[in-house]
Amino acid sequence: MFLMGTFALLTGKEICRELGQRCRQLRLQANLSQLELAQRCGASLSSIRRLEASGQATLELLVRVTQALHLSSQLENLLLVPALSIAQAEREAAAKQRRRAATPRGPRPARA
Repeated sequence: MFLMGTFALLTGKEICRELGQRCRQLRLQANLSQLELAQRCGASLSSIRRLEASGQATLELLVRVTQALHLSSQLENLLLVPALSIAQAEREAAAKQRRRAATPRGPRPARA
């Protein structure tokens, strides 16, 4: 088990494996078997086993598992978009404003 805040130091596979292990621990704390969890979230038993053993699962399965364990509120802090100050929002809006392409200077080519 890794310490909180160490995900920045891990590879993608290590993070997935850690999340799978956490799912297993949370399932056991809820006193559920893998089969019971699979039934609660509408997944196959092999999908739950794979998630817990290696962290391999779809994002949808991970969400359904957290819902089945009544932990989906913890997902709200995942990938938060930072709030902008009013000044930052105005700068971004000004930068995104469309501008016309400059017309080329000089003589126009003759039309045939």
